[in-house]
Amino acid sequence: MQSVGAGGDEQKPYFFLSYAHTPKSDPKERNPNLWVERFFRDLCAHVMQLTSLPAGSAGFMDQQMQPGEGWQERLSDALAFSKVFVPLYSPRYFLSEQCGREWFAFSSRAAAQNPRNSHNNSNPVTGIVPALWVPVPTRQLPQPAERLQFNHATFGDEYADEGFYGLIKLNYLRDQYERAVYQLAKRIVSVAQQIRLEPGDPHQDYAKVPPAFGPAGEPARELEVSVLACSRSTLPTGRSPDCYGSEALDWNPYHPASSRPLADHTVDVVRGLDEYTVHLSDFEAEPERLLDSEPPAGPGLLLLDRWALDARSRRELMAQLCATPRPWISVMVPGSEADPQTRVHDGELSRQTDDALATRVDESDGHRTPSAGLPTLEAFSKAIPGAVKSAVRYYEANAPTYPPPGSGGPMPRVLPRGIGYGVSGPGGRGQSTDQGKNNGDKAEGSSDD
Repeated sequence: MQSVGAGGDEQKPYFFLSYAHTPKSDPKERNPNLWVERFFRDLCAHVMQLTSLPAGSAGFMDQQMQPGEGWQERLSDALAFSKVFVPLYSPRYFLSEQCGREWFAFSSRAAAQNPRNSHNNSNPVTGIVPALWVPVPTRQLPQPAERLQFNHATFGDEYADEGFYGLIKLNYLRDQYERAVYQLAKRIVSVAQQIRLEPGDPHQDYAKVPPAFGPAGEPARELEVSVLACSRSTLPTGRSPDCYGSEALDWNPYHPASSRPLADHTVDVVRGLDEYTVHLSDFEAEPERLLDSEPPAGPGLLLLDRWALDARSRRELMAQLCATPRPWISVMVPGSEADPQTRVHDGELSRQTDDALATRVDESDGHRTPSAGLPTLEAFSKAIPGAVKSAVRYYEANAPTYPPPGSGGPMPRVLPRGIGYGVSGPGGRGQSTDQGKNNGDKAEGSSDD
């Protein structure tokens, strides 16, 4: 599928496919998002048949972006001009901060103009046409999704029960898959023809767009993911800008294997581990989030760009971080084997990283990956669970503890037959220690009476 450009109107995407990336369960596994890509191609083919769109303008998904493209700029442009927004529901979708931002950015266009009359369940007011990748119970939907009240059974009972993932994976449901994709394409075209949303701002700061929803059930723990990296305007002399964007959070060291910023990939993987609430930050812009005085506010991961240590100000930030033991912050160091400049300068980059992390000599000082860097995205993804586990373990060991609310119950007493509780007055279920002892003596000597 030809990538959707940002040029003339004919290249603006007709619909925007918003989906949650599935991390690999094993480094040797094929790309787990291949099935989403196939579904996207099939959907685009139907939309092309139902419209007179020029080639390459049916839809947009982030896998189309090329290495070196401005990731945030491309997303903002596509969200600003797409006629229809297609969120691909799954349990992972509503935990993805990226998906929440995409939803908010698109839906804000409808909120900015006078809504037209709604029509059945096609949501012409919002321009949002949801699709099921994996069925999600209604009780788990956040409010923006719950308000859509979309009847998925109109695409077929099998689709409502299995979602597109089940239909595409099960051979005996092939016909149902084809029918559901076609019905979705018809719905997209119908909604696009009924409404005329005004374009959004293609230059909005995507990183500052708030997520439209939070997890339905409150996650048990919070975790900070912070990035210390270069941007294109702060690169060392001679460093290629291919891995970088306008902000540090755009850093993508593993291109062309990945088209996404490493921070967003990390957030999605962490959310999938144990329902963490994740906050993403730029360490250089918000150093206080990691450098606050003890006790720790929560566990954290720091993603360290070795090239960023060329700047004195960033080396000083790392010195502040490591000056006080903070084992609840795990440091992860990427080092792409596909980057020729990184290979050439590997020795120097490793020495700078060793100097910056000199106080972390063993596991008790805080988890860190090798200074030579994790060579592939697969290796990096595989290392995330261990880094998170270590950060959480040290946070729980160092976090402040508080007594539970309330006055508490009675103190336990030692009774003749074990630990128990006395009573404050007669007639209770238990007896006091002395009364229990007397009754025990009487029972034991009753055979002499």
